[in-house]
Amino acid sequence: MMSTPMVVTFVVYILGMIVIGLVAYRATNNFDDYILGGRSLGSVVTALSAGASDMSGWLLMGLPGAVFLSGISESWIAIGLIAGAYLNWKLVAGRLRVHTEANDNALTLPDYFTSRFEDKSKLLRVISALVILLFFTIYCASGIVAGARLFESTFGMSYESALWAGAAATIIYTFIGGFLAVSWTDTVQASLMIFALILTPVVVILALGGIDTTMMTVAMQNPANLDMFKGLNLIAIISLMGWGLGYFGQPHILARFMAADSHHTIRSARRISMTWMILCLAGAVAVGFFGIAYFANNPDVAGNVKENGERVFIELSMLLFNPWIAGILLSAILAAVMSTLSCQLLVCSSAITEDLYKAFLRKNASQRELVWVGRAMVLLVALIAIAMAANPENRVLGLVSYAWAGFGAAFGPVVLMSVMWSRMTRNGALAGMLVGAVTVIVWKQYAWFSLYEIIPGFIFATLAIVVVSLMGREPSKAIQSRFVAAEAEYRTV
Repeated sequence: MMSTPMVVTFVVYILGMIVIGLVAYRATNNFDDYILGGRSLGSVVTALSAGASDMSGWLLMGLPGAVFLSGISESWIAIGLIAGAYLNWKLVAGRLRVHTEANDNALTLPDYFTSRFEDKSKLLRVISALVILLFFTIYCASGIVAGARLFESTFGMSYESALWAGAAATIIYTFIGGFLAVSWTDTVQASLMIFALILTPVVVILALGGIDTTMMTVAMQNPANLDMFKGLNLIAIISLMGWGLGYFGQPHILARFMAADSHHTIRSARRISMTWMILCLAGAVAVGFFGIAYFANNPDVAGNVKENGERVFIELSMLLFNPWIAGILLSAILAAVMSTLSCQLLVCSSAITEDLYKAFLRKNASQRELVWVGRAMVLLVALIAIAMAANPENRVLGLVSYAWAGFGAAFGPVVLMSVMWSRMTRNGALAGMLVGAVTVIVWKQYAWFSLYEIIPGFIFATLAIVVVSLMGREPSKAIQSRFVAAEAEYRTV
């Protein structure tokens, strides 16, 4: 159970996020503001918002727990994520910012695909919007489960009460303030996460008498804890590294690039974001790794982590820190959950409002109408996600890797090639999207070679784009001229 100082810290943090939502409400004048913040984000907000929207509760619970149970070999996934995120910033971020504006000021990925390839049939818009809704509703449900688990374990609530308590604050500030609220709160949440992940392992090392003593204790528990290749073959390492491919196709991360105030902002944002990401992942690995030594030396307080390794960060925070500081550190877990959930709710809302409601039902809808429809859709998707999360035995969290692979293979090659290759066609984009999604679904069922399904999905989707594009007619001169103009603007200093 949490002490009073921890409860107060949690409540103050949640109220602070809602206040930010109210401030963002006053700055939201039209649908462009609600969905992309009027493309006004500076480098710091772009960087930290992209990082926070990416890293969910997995960063403070899943990764430290995996390292705590299996040793340093679990850090391969972190290496893959760092490589993938860097390439996404380097190859896609600036170009996507320019290309979305050049193609009818597209506000969403489906909107961008439709304009980029002059898809009069609107097949790309419909299929990509449906993919977003399917996978992100699952994603949202997993975030709500993670938030519920946090409230359940720390406040001693029933799962049903924790479900609503964990989701309520996120829904409120996303509903009220839209993209600006999500981005501003992400910046605060990213700062909280890095503070928690740097401070905790340092204090653990000091509590154990220094780095040398800590490392010796870890090695004494099991020398294999220090082995990067423990229990892994080449396929396993490639599968873990393959997580990095997912970045090219994650709509909630790509939206941050589209919302930057200009492509010139991206360069400094990349440096900030990658520094933040490397420090956070290193901190998460260190929490789990040094946690091995701490609980080996203190077996009398190790009961909870032996029962559930993912509690290692929570237990270290509560054991080693003053209750007020512990409250701040535990708020970082809520921050990680809220930052990702809010982005996913907003992307779902934009897919329904911009790509289905406005495109097919109300082409001449006013800006005020679209903003309120967007808010209503945030509420609707949240309620569906809560209903999916209501039964904790659904194992919704297990579907996150599936959804990450689905987005990475269905959208990743299409987004990457669309900003890098002028010869790409509408049919090529459609083929890439379908082949990527189908490959992930089929590969997941049969688990050939024990290879993570995103890797074959990404490769086959890329091949489908190239082959189908080259087999068809060249894109129209208008498409090619827009591409050339956008690329020229991207290369301006």
